[in-house]
Amino acid sequence: MKKYLLNQIAIGIDEDVSLLKTLAAKTLGINLTDIYTIKIVRKSIDARRKGRIQLVYSLCVETSSKVDLSVAGTKEIFEPTESKLIEGTSELRGMTVVVGSGPAGLFAALELARQGYNPLVIERGECVEKRTKKVEAFWLGGELDLDTNTQFGEGGAGTFSDGKLTTRIGDPLSETVLQQFVKAGASKEILFDAKPHIGSDVLKYVIPNIRKEIEKLGGVFKFNTKLTDLKVTNSEIKAIKINSVEWIDVGAVVLAIGHSARDTFEILLNRGMDISQKAFSVGVRIEHPQELIDKAQYGNFAGHPAIGAADYQLFTRGGERTAYTFCMCPGGEVVAADSEYEGLVTNGMSQSNRALANANSAFVVAVRPNDFADKSPLSGVYFQRQIEQKAYKLGNGAAPIQKLGDFITDKVSNSKGLVKTSYTRATECVKMDEVFPVFVCAKMREAIPDFENKLKGFAFSDALLIAPETRTSSPIRMNREDDGTAISIAGLYPAGEGAGYAGGIMSAAIDGIKAARKIISKYRRT
Repeated sequence: MKKYLLNQIAIGIDEDVSLLKTLAAKTLGINLTDIYTIKIVRKSIDARRKGRIQLVYSLCVETSSKVDLSVAGTKEIFEPTESKLIEGTSELRGMTVVVGSGPAGLFAALELARQGYNPLVIERGECVEKRTKKVEAFWLGGELDLDTNTQFGEGGAGTFSDGKLTTRIGDPLSETVLQQFVKAGASKEILFDAKPHIGSDVLKYVIPNIRKEIEKLGGVFKFNTKLTDLKVTNSEIKAIKINSVEWIDVGAVVLAIGHSARDTFEILLNRGMDISQKAFSVGVRIEHPQELIDKAQYGNFAGHPAIGAADYQLFTRGGERTAYTFCMCPGGEVVAADSEYEGLVTNGMSQSNRALANANSAFVVAVRPNDFADKSPLSGVYFQRQIEQKAYKLGNGAAPIQKLGDFITDKVSNSKGLVKTSYTRATECVKMDEVFPVFVCAKMREAIPDFENKLKGFAFSDALLIAPETRTSSPIRMNREDDGTAISIAGLYPAGEGAGYAGGIMSAAIDGIKAARKIISKYRRT
């Protein structure tokens, strides 16, 4: 019995998926009854011809029949054999600790727990169940909690997002992460969808299930527990301080603190961590009617249940900077993502069904270290903060908002237009030019005609801009040695988005697994 991969097997959006088996047999030149198993490996939508939208599949077919491998798009699959992890020999002279319970922290802890290292996971915010209540209260106008909010708490910033699982890194561990999410309650469709997503509503159940598995394997979670100091002796981490009160002796620490842990960045810099500036992007959230995006992408098939809400990804390069759309949320909502007093931040989120009236996306411009005020490793943080505080001040605590047509002509909107924003906290009509540095708005205006050419309707004059989107990625990089440890601090393993090595749920989770494996390969279990 052998397995074969078939690519580019297409069916119409009104055709039944059972047709795939017939097409697979025809492609391989074998009888239908010769197929032992058939599995969807990948599913995507081909909407290049609006009058003939198709669903395109890659299939894994198992058969004992002889197959002609000269058939285009067909190849034999050889199952990879993963090498067994070999436990290290160095002595662990303290606890194994994971700081942060976002994707990097959770998957690092899961890997460590499976190998018997009984990690302690500390998280400055609440567990998902309590966190959700606090965040939703804030979205309805309540007070900000500095440690439990859209950025901090179990699951990290990704908990209140679309739950996208796409990644460009092409790492074999991607399958490991997807399988774990399915085991914890996510839909099996994420295993083959070309653009997999979980949805914020489902993530709130999936994340606690991963936590429970870690606990079952011997891991321990402490919420409302913040890293406030660390002790480094002879270039090796010896202890961490939590909540400014208790010291814990540590042998190995995975530092998975997320891209918004600015107070922790300060502590790490003061304790000798090698930190460098890193590029990121800033801009706005843009909201369109989802119906408009569906029409632009799918024509007369807009709204068809087989293809769902349409998304988009736009990019333009010209001159010295790029502008692009990022973290697009079909049928989603714009949410308040503040984590500091008197500073505004926005983000996008979708539920699993992506069924709300508006589409939203980050519309951002690249920022480089030479845009910062100085060479300080944290200068990018100060750049972000300045924008966030200016937005808060201009709107008197309300999020700046402007119609796209008024942004193009550089005037304050006199109304909020035809698109009713999904943002639930207060908004105020403000010129975006007053929020951002000149180069940001100039590049956005330059990009709009190109985006309109690529996506008809993007330049809809009543589309709404809501500011600011500043937390696209970490503004720093915690520099690492080849063995995964922080430069000059043995035993400390920076990982994920906050460390500057990931850009989303998938890449962060993978980086967390790799950090855990570095620990396992160096230290023996106590």
